[in-house]
Amino acid sequence: MWTNAKTIRAYVETLKRCQRCCMGTLWRGDTDRGKRQLCRVLSSTSKPKWRLLFFGTDHFAVESLKLLTSSRSTSEGIVETLEVVTLAGDVPVKRFAQENHLPLHSWPPDDVNGRFDVGVVVSFGCLLPERLIRKFPYGILNVHPSLLPRWRGPAPVFHTILHGDSVTGVSIIQIRPHRFDVGPILNQQLYQVPENCTADELGGTLATMGAHLLIKTLMSLSERMENQREQGQTGATFAPKIKTSMSWIVWEEQTCDQIDRLYRAVGSRIPLRTMWMGRTIKLLDFTGKCHVSLSDQRRNPIPGSVSFQKDSNTLAVCCKDGWVGFRSVLLKKRLTAADFYNGYLHRTQQKNTLCQMAEGQFFSKKGEIEVHQMRKNSKL
Repeated sequence: MWTNAKTIRAYVETLKRCQRCCMGTLWRGDTDRGKRQLCRVLSSTSKPKWRLLFFGTDHFAVESLKLLTSSRSTSEGIVETLEVVTLAGDVPVKRFAQENHLPLHSWPPDDVNGRFDVGVVVSFGCLLPERLIRKFPYGILNVHPSLLPRWRGPAPVFHTILHGDSVTGVSIIQIRPHRFDVGPILNQQLYQVPENCTADELGGTLATMGAHLLIKTLMSLSERMENQREQGQTGATFAPKIKTSMSWIVWEEQTCDQIDRLYRAVGSRIPLRTMWMGRTIKLLDFTGKCHVSLSDQRRNPIPGSVSFQKDSNTLAVCCKDGWVGFRSVLLKKRLTAADFYNGYLHRTQQKNTLCQMAEGQFFSKKGEIEVHQMRKNSKL
């Protein structure tokens, strides 16, 4: 079965005996390849030298691969050999491996038997089968950017920002087959999320932190495995992949803070969206919560109402509990707030019929359907 605390304790005791009686040589006559590999790793020096196979794809994974590569090239390092598995396409991990002359394997890898002591998975996206995991005497480690079991899944950094978590961190776990992010925890490090931090900024910080925590874990891996901690279900949450559908704003339901977190979570990759006159508008250059003083006191703002703020060149949009601002939008082309107001909104400001006033308002998808029906009825 899987390498557990009891098995690791037995291995460690056996290796201690091996160090005392064999003076660091390999076990002769023992056909158990896994035991011989463990002996080779730990018996020659107080600091282990790992034969390591790395699995990764994106920029987050590159940070860990950088440190492992540096460790391989120094006498004080803990990596003896380093090879890389990545996916097809021009992904950052593949580029880094090629630039640094690291042996590359396509997915799934061949010829793994007996060549590696431990695997490391960072932001890989593929579930590793049991038959592959069993080929690594020390199993396969995973660097995950959250404090597991919170935010299991492919997008933990985005959901950390989206849900306003004040504390996050990185976890080093052993992977298990069949499910992502459920293996025992070997190491964790906490991190206070800075105010107004974006997902990109947080991801960069956690990538660096995770890389250093990985090295620290590899330096004392046998002890970490011996004291591993199983994840419980208490506090477990799932972080699904970010989708375009998450970028639609529902003005009548979302607060200023919720829209702010949504922008900081996904805005750099997926622009926030709303509906206007049956067309999708992408909202760009978010400025946060803003104070609006309406010149026309007769108009009662409702969620989705738009007000052009000339002094700051900002489109202010009313939401559930206040106003948020955007400096530009994307309709057919990118427009500044002033351009959008002068070209599209200005003519609606003085109109008073319900249908015409709706032309100066943003809607959620649901609200746009209702407005479309209202326009249709007004023409009967």
